[in-house]
Amino acid sequence: MTVWDRPEPPSRPVPLDRERIVAAAIALADEGGLEAVSVRKVAARLDAGPMRLYRYISSKEELFDLMVDEVQAEILPEEQPGDWREALGVLAQRTRQAALRHAWLADLLGGRPAMGPNGLAVAEATLSAFDGLADVDTVMRAVETVSAYFIGAIRRETAHLRAEHATGLSKHDWQRAHGPHMTSMLATGRFPALAKAVYDGTDVDAETSFATGLEWVLDGVATKLARPPA
Repeated sequence: MTVWDRPEPPSRPVPLDRERIVAAAIALADEGGLEAVSVRKVAARLDAGPMRLYRYISSKEELFDLMVDEVQAEILPEEQPGDWREALGVLAQRTRQAALRHAWLADLLGGRPAMGPNGLAVAEATLSAFDGLADVDTVMRAVETVSAYFIGAIRRETAHLRAEHATGLSKHDWQRAHGPHMTSMLATGRFPALAKAVYDGTDVDAETSFATGLEWVLDGVATKLARPPA
C-alpha cells in the first residue's frame, strides 16, 4: 500500500497532516538540500515528536516521494498542450524551472516512479497529447528519450550551480583561475579537438543551451513519429 492509499491518523494534540509535513520537508530541502531533511528535523520544524511523523510516513524515502509529487504540481501544465511537441517542451521547461526553484529535485528526478496524484496528472497531460498519433511503444520511447535529455541537462546545470555556490566562483571566474593550466595543456598539441572547442566555440547561457538541445531532441523524435509503422 502506497502512502497515498493509507488514511491519515487523527491530528492531535498538535495539528498535523501530510501536507504540513511535506511543506516543512521541502522548506528544509530548499534551505540545505536533501541532506538537511530527516524525520527528526522535520518534526522539530513542526514542533512535534518524531514518532508522531511515523504515523503519517513510514520512512524518509516515502517522504521524498511525497516531496517530489508536491513539486510535480508546479510542473503540471496550466492548460492541455496543443500537440505532442508542445507537451514534451512544456514538460522539459517546467521541470527545469521547478529544479531551479528546488535544487534538490535534480537528485530525485528519474529515479522514482510517479505514483502520486500530481505525478500521474503530469504523465496524463503529456501522454494524452500523443493520442492517435503512434502506437504505445513508440510514444513511450519518445517520452523517455526527451526525459533522458532534460533530466541529464538539469542535473548538469544544477551541479554547476552548486559548484559556484561552494567555491564562490562563477563559470568565468573558474575559467580565469584555471586558465594558465588549460592554456599550457592545450599548447602541447595533444588535444586538438578540445582546443578548437575552447578557442572557437561560442559561450552560451544555460537557458539557451537547454532550449537548443531540447529542440534538437524534439526534431529527432519528430522524424521517428513521421515514419509509417513497419
